[in-house]
Amino acid sequence: MAVPAAAANDPISAPVRTGPDYFLWLCRAASLAAIFVLGWIFWEIFQEALPALEEFGASFLSGASWQPNRDRYGVLPFLVGTVATALIALLIALPPGLAIAIFLSEDFLPLPARQFVRFVVELLAAIPSVVYGLWGIFVVIPIIQQVGTWCAERFPDVPFLAGPAYGNSLLTASVVLALMILPTITAISRSSLVAVPRTLREGAYALGATRWETIFGVILPTAAPGVVAATILALGRAMGETMAVAMLIGNSSRLSWSLFAPSGTLASLLANQFGEAEGMQVAALMYAALVLVALTLAVNFAGEAVLRYTEKRTAGIR
Repeated sequence: MAVPAAAANDPISAPVRTGPDYFLWLCRAASLAAIFVLGWIFWEIFQEALPALEEFGASFLSGASWQPNRDRYGVLPFLVGTVATALIALLIALPPGLAIAIFLSEDFLPLPARQFVRFVVELLAAIPSVVYGLWGIFVVIPIIQQVGTWCAERFPDVPFLAGPAYGNSLLTASVVLALMILPTITAISRSSLVAVPRTLREGAYALGATRWETIFGVILPTAAPGVVAATILALGRAMGETMAVAMLIGNSSRLSWSLFAPSGTLASLLANQFGEAEGMQVAALMYAALVLVALTLAVNFAGEAVLRYTEKRTAGIR
């Protein structure tokens, strides 16, 4: 079809001529590079862990003994400690994190005050991990010891509260981890709550809903995918934390069900022993690293499935 001369000479109405879409190819290359690097890391860890895989097999996951001097390795206590600290930290941090996000997304305070509180909360993410560890040593450990002693005296038959109450313990690491993941939950949840269309709020008010009925009945369900995403990221952050946990958890290879007993995680195990490892111990530590990577990927895949399910459930109210 011929283009009219007037249209051809008009820069606005003339058809746009585009060359190769270099930006699209750059984005594709970056995406493929990320996948390639992840696969490369996984493959290198697998190669280093292969001797331990062949030697111990699946018993490595169920074994509860870690004795490098006898070449006996089992990561069950560290696996339990990794999952337990992350879940306890998430249970502690999620309610206040979501409450702060609601407080900052609604007009409870003037805008300057909300911005100041938001800045302070997000500043927690900039504090180095070792500083959290030192704070936990001097502040959290004495408190946990007092609480643990009180619980052990009054609830001696409860396995999760059994004494003696050590300072470096599973609960100590979980409390500090909760503070470390709080900014992640707050920031992402707040962004999701702020993104809820204002028409939904106005419609709920027009139907006679109160402010809190609107928040819990309309705004939170609409922002649920963002809250789920914040929870997933916070859980992954807690599972991969190393320095603060290594300073506070006690780094014990014994399997204990008490919150006040020393424990260990896969990340703290790698941080404490890799520098002096040799022989089969190196392969065992790389096997533990492989388990940690697989566990993190499994959490992310499960979280993605939950996120898609939540998006489908909330699609009707968007």
